[in-house]
Amino acid sequence: MSPIPAEPGGARGPARRIVLRGAFTAAAVTGTGLALSPLLGREPSAMAGPAPAPERVRPAAERFREMYRGREIRGTATAVPASAGDRTALSAVPDTEVRIDGRRLHIMRRADGTYLSDVTHYESFPTLLEAARAAVDELGPTARLAPTAAHHM
Repeated sequence: MSPIPAEPGGARGPARRIVLRGAFTAAAVTGTGLALSPLLGREPSAMAGPAPAPERVRPAAERFREMYRGREIRGTATAVPASAGDRTALSAVPDTEVRIDGRRLHIMRRADGTYLSDVTHYESFPTLLEAARAAVDELGPTARLAPTAAHHM
């Protein structure tokens, strides 16, 4: 029997695969090293201790009651404890309630601290009062909020 002839050009398949695999591995290791170089180049003293704890800021309680464009707007935002056992730690999200003509407006607080409502869900407002006023503006003079389920009241 005669030996298996080489591929055209004299290169063998398995040797080429080994070279390509090695080149790919080297490129992957180099890319990972470049991506991690900002972290690895830091001074040891910068990474020595834990980062200082951020100061806990108590959200300000917001309470209002006013007539706006013929509608009664009432609202409150109060900080609630983070857990029942730890009365000093406050939740990052205050408990909010806004009512327009006695009907509850669903308000959500965004991560940046602004508020949005079901009525104006494409806009954010810095305070509950501004979010409630924007909802009244959107509802107009005749539309009313739908009544909510009893467990949301």
